[in-house]
Amino acid sequence: MKIAIIGGGVSGLTLAWYLQQAGVPYDLFEAETRPGGNLRTWATPEGYLLENGPNSLQLSPELEALLANLDLTDQIQESADVSKHRYVLRGGRYRQLPGSPPALLTNGFFSLKAKWQLLQELRKPAVPAEPNETVAHFFRRRFGPEIVDYAVNPFMAGIYAGDPEKLLLHKTFPQLAALEQQYGSVLRGLAKTGKGTPRRRIVTLEGGVQTLTDALAAKLTNYYPGVQISSITRNATGSYEVHSPASGSPVFWPPIGPGEVRKTAVAYTHLALALPAYAAAELLQPLFPKPAAALAAVHYPPMSVVFSAYDRAAVAHPLNGFGALHPKVEGAYAAGSIWTSAIYPQRVPAGQVLFTTFVGGAQYEAAAREPEDVQKAAVHAELSRFYGISGKPRWQGRYFWPRSIPQFDAPIVEAHAAATALETENIVAVANWRAGVSVPDCIRHAKRVAATLAVGQ
Repeated sequence: MKIAIIGGGVSGLTLAWYLQQAGVPYDLFEAETRPGGNLRTWATPEGYLLENGPNSLQLSPELEALLANLDLTDQIQESADVSKHRYVLRGGRYRQLPGSPPALLTNGFFSLKAKWQLLQELRKPAVPAEPNETVAHFFRRRFGPEIVDYAVNPFMAGIYAGDPEKLLLHKTFPQLAALEQQYGSVLRGLAKTGKGTPRRRIVTLEGGVQTLTDALAAKLTNYYPGVQISSITRNATGSYEVHSPASGSPVFWPPIGPGEVRKTAVAYTHLALALPAYAAAELLQPLFPKPAAALAAVHYPPMSVVFSAYDRAAVAHPLNGFGALHPKVEGAYAAGSIWTSAIYPQRVPAGQVLFTTFVGGAQYEAAAREPEDVQKAAVHAELSRFYGISGKPRWQGRYFWPRSIPQFDAPIVEAHAAATALETENIVAVANWRAGVSVPDCIRHAKRVAATLAVGQ
């Protein structure tokens, strides 16, 4: 057995690490010269440490074990205590969102009608599961429209860059659908099972999230950065060969040594696609056109990340939380902001505050494609209005993702079915469109795939 892993993001790197630990031969190819994919940390000359992708990590058991294996435990940085507070825009001002179902009843965020509908959920009978039910439809029928507008909608935009009217329940929150079916009530099921508690620690690493993928890449023996795989072929024995367009003509990888190139192809028993669905589709199309079409249909909305720094004295808001999200019904420009300097004060110069603002996603696609200067000006104007900011920013920056987070809406069903079918052809998918969008999801899935492949060697 020998496995070609295509894609050096966190999924591909983690898969390679666990295959290496199990003694399974592999080659990992990454088109860019740097590892990490969507995990990108950016240190500016002005003294800001920024994240273009995930800003923090939920410390799952799998992630914690991986950090220990990579000798990174001492580099874990805890988020500040205020990070447990989350804010949502309502009526043109930020209000703290209740952190638990009991708090929903005592906090003044929701109306009496919404609280009554919340209590009534305990008495609503379960309905037969619908495979195409959306997140918004589920929460609306169980808890009412206000919960959807001011809790579900902003968090789906913040976590998935998505639209709850399109995201599928069984692909995003399958545990909630299961609770309704088993206990007749989501709240009753949560109370009996204790699901949802305790909350996982929110952390980062010294030097940023990219420290994780840099450390993984440094530990791998068969990692080849700067090698774009342009096509795959299959020989008469059923093994796969990968081709790279180096020097304008097809060659075979990996090289024998410095400056040397193989004249015969390496045969791989398995392919692991650690790529976005659209990139995997391009490679698969000549050999497997039907699965490729399913993967190509997965939607990746555009997203801009706008960073804005101000003198602390110029910002009236106390910034005593993780950040603030904007429900679609409030008509704001951005999806919301993370209060980076409140969570990790060491990431900004003393006496300053930093906002990481998200423009775009499935509900704000037009704004995501606007010119950089337009976005920066609009974000500054909105921050000034909601946070009581006087004066101009000390500094602003932007990072643009033409394709950000894969959407777990209707097309993802066929994409997942196609991925399952490809496994019979010894092709496995280990990207976030298959595993789940969070870093812990990707690590858990890659570890599981590595264990399955190791058993079959």
